[in-house]
Amino acid sequence: MKINFEKAVSYIDTLYENDEAAKKRYIESTGLKKFGTVVDSDVSRMMQLLLCLVRPQRILEIGTSIGYSTVSMAIIAKEYGGKITTIEYDEQSAKQAIKNFRHAGVAEFIDVIIGDAAEIIPTLTESFDLIFQDVGAKTLYPGLLNNLIALLKPGGVFLAEDSLLPAMDMKVSGSEDVDQRERLKKSFESLEEFNTMIAHSPYLKSTILPIGDGLTIGIKIG
Repeated sequence: MKINFEKAVSYIDTLYENDEAAKKRYIESTGLKKFGTVVDSDVSRMMQLLLCLVRPQRILEIGTSIGYSTVSMAIIAKEYGGKITTIEYDEQSAKQAIKNFRHAGVAEFIDVIIGDAAEIIPTLTESFDLIFQDVGAKTLYPGLLNNLIALLKPGGVFLAEDSLLPAMDMKVSGSEDVDQRERLKKSFESLEEFNTMIAHSPYLKSTILPIGDGLTIGIKIG
């Protein structure tokens, strides 16, 4: 018997409607008008489950936005003393995220680096037990991957959001905004390149889960 995917998603959303309400309150309490997108509630739950299972001591996040995913992880990480380093390009979003961390009572478990991930990642020397990539500029995904794998400890978990955007019915060709159409095209091409690199990497055992906009999960091997 085949499962109707849309009905299944609706059913799950109903079961976890309190999570979605909590996410909505988090966003509404943020003072910023414009900021990068945050992960969906199902992705947040999956990340928390993985942290409960793996208990990573050192976590690296690329793409903080207003800190929703960071707080989701920190709530679990603080229970066993885990620490998160998160990188955000936009200074205003990073400052708002720091306020949100304090309000959530997890600020002491999070270090925030403000700047360009493409410049920061190559300078990092510490190894990490879990890396989560959700940087807004998807064109960075392929270029960052090898450095991120190098920073990941053997047996460590690699996560990346938005992996299935190229497979979704998004009307790139139908957009009247030429610049937006070109940006989307480049983003999708970069994600396809990234997905191919992940699938054929000799250093990762991986899959993509159809939650959120596609969540890549990999384990570093070898």
